[in-house]
Amino acid sequence: MKHGICWLLAGLMLLSLGGCGPAAAEKAAAEATPVPSDAPSIVDVPAPSADAPIPTAAPTPTAAPTAAPTPLPTDTPAPTDTPAPTATPDPTASPTAAPKSRPLVEIVEEMAVYYARDGERAAEKVRELLSEIAAADPDGAGKWTEIMDRWKTLDERISVNLAVLPDGLPDTDELCIVVLGYSLNANGSMKPHLKNRLKVALKSAQKYPNAYILCTGGGTAARKKSATEAGQMSAWLKKQGVKKQRIIVEKKSHTTAQNARYSLDILLKDYPQVKYIAVVSGDYHVRVGVMLFEAEIILRDAPMTVVSNAGCKTSNKDLSTQYRAGGLIELAGNGKAAHQLYYNRYDMNKYPPLP
Repeated sequence: MKHGICWLLAGLMLLSLGGCGPAAAEKAAAEATPVPSDAPSIVDVPAPSADAPIPTAAPTPTAAPTAAPTPLPTDTPAPTDTPAPTATPDPTASPTAAPKSRPLVEIVEEMAVYYARDGERAAEKVRELLSEIAAADPDGAGKWTEIMDRWKTLDERISVNLAVLPDGLPDTDELCIVVLGYSLNANGSMKPHLKNRLKVALKSAQKYPNAYILCTGGGTAARKKSATEAGQMSAWLKKQGVKKQRIIVEKKSHTTAQNARYSLDILLKDYPQVKYIAVVSGDYHVRVGVMLFEAEIILRDAPMTVVSNAGCKTSNKDLSTQYRAGGLIELAGNGKAAHQLYYNRYDMNKYPPLP
């Protein structure tokens, strides 16, 4: 009985403390038993239930799946390969410029001077310079090749007809007899040599009565600026009975190269029917005249040909190869070098000697 009362009191005491069962007993025991001050804190961990699964080791984490690429909008250009970076230029390095072609007039000057000075020994040099022209102007190289070929054969192929043009030329207005001028006296009158040229032209005009006669030459009278070689020549021919309509006057030129250039200016513009040219001059000057008229015709692609010549007889020798070179250089556009060659003031050793 005594023991029963004791158990009843113990149960009532536990109820008064707000719990029952084993958990409440643990709580009461914990509160009843003092905890040392240096003991670690106790964290409440719920006791596992009997049917709880036995914990296993945490799985090894795997790499996160790669996200699928986001599609580009339809109007967005597809990415292209990034070009490889180019080398940064060295600012201290000297720039390498592309080789610059020389002006045509410089090449022609060198070519003409070499051939005038060295003749056939310069054949290889001439070919080299023609190749230089071809690199910049193939059409121009073809023309200058033909001009140089005609110069090389000039003495062989051109025979000078004395006193009158030969037989067999067309007696129509397709033929033009070109009379090259000669310097006037100071008072504007003609010198005997120019009159002798005119006599050859007159005989030729009488032989070919349907041909034109072109007088070419500018003002060379020291004291009469208004007088021109062509003007004086034209007046003389008219006095000899040549009809005015047959006479063409070119009065600007002062050199043989200009005779050719300005004469073709007039013929191509005002006399398109002219297809054939016959050159009249002094015998020593005929070949240079033919050569420069041929060259100007080639350079212009003019639809005409130098078909013949005639000259008055003199005691002079043919003009030098140096003079011929000057004429071609003037046609190419270098009047200064040309005049130095005409008057023997040009340094013929300007270019290195051939090996």
